[in-house]
Amino acid sequence: MSESTTATLEARAATENQSVKLSMQQALNRALDEILSNDPKTVVFGEDCGRLGGVFRITDGLQAKHGEPRVFDTPLAESGILGMSVGLAMAGFHPIPEVQFDGFAYPAINQIVCQIARMNYRSRGTLPMPITLRVPSFGGIRAPEHHGESLEALFAHVPGLKVVSPSDPHDAYHLLKYTASRPDPVIFMEPKSRYWQKGDVDTADGGTLTGARVVRPGRHLTLVAWGAMVARCLQVAELAAEDGIDVEVLDLRWLKPIDAEALATSVGKTRRTVVVHEAPLTSGLGAEVAQLITQSCFDTLKAPVERVTGFDVPYPSGDLEDEYIPNIDRILLGIQRVLEYRRG
Repeated sequence: MSESTTATLEARAATENQSVKLSMQQALNRALDEILSNDPKTVVFGEDCGRLGGVFRITDGLQAKHGEPRVFDTPLAESGILGMSVGLAMAGFHPIPEVQFDGFAYPAINQIVCQIARMNYRSRGTLPMPITLRVPSFGGIRAPEHHGESLEALFAHVPGLKVVSPSDPHDAYHLLKYTASRPDPVIFMEPKSRYWQKGDVDTADGGTLTGARVVRPGRHLTLVAWGAMVARCLQVAELAAEDGIDVEVLDLRWLKPIDAEALATSVGKTRRTVVVHEAPLTSGLGAEVAQLITQSCFDTLKAPVERVTGFDVPYPSGDLEDEYIPNIDRILLGIQRVLEYRRG
């Protein structure tokens, strides 16, 4: 075989093998780099997103490569960041703003709810809002107050918004690229405690990017989770397997719209379910998930839908997170309650 033929085959193999090991931070950075390269109308901005590369370095190196007009810092004013996003979208750009921490989103609620979510409806489709709002979300990093929240129920309740939360680097890479190509406003909730966890990313094939995803098949019970809680539920499933309990883990991914069909398929098979999330119990998104499951699987459920969640208190800071966020023992107890339930 000639040297030229060998080189050609090696180059082809390198092209076909698109799987790389990346952290979620690296996967998101790579996705943003490719989005900026492919779409000259994309702009990325937020507090410290430019020269510094963001608190979590998600935008690291992007300003140096793509220029300050397209990747830039903003003042510490979330209402201004999102208000500017509205104007840019109306002018034909695709803004990808960042709210530095989830708890900082509250000052921009007026812009998100009254403008971003409504403009397309208000203008009868003439002013779409192709805005992908990146929100480092949830707890688990022992940060101060307002640096760890779980706002998915708030966002999902607003008509006109879509909400998505990846749980691993592969989905983070592909879902960010997918949402950046949509004409609708998307709240992209990144589980900040998972930024440094590495996983395989197939950059050539993202698979199905809409709806939920079964990340671990099982027969006896379904754990439904999203964001950082997916990894914890996978840990629980491994421990439960030691006792002969075969747990299915369903990563909801899209928190609006919710994949009701995937819920019905999974729970219809296992006939028992536990929903796990970090947000407080009352009016949390788990209540909507439980209703969808009950609506479709009422006749076959062997136990009421169980929820293992945060508590009805403000999201705590620092060391108190360990008491607040659902841990392995609390989830295992939830599974036990469902498995031991007997009618009558």
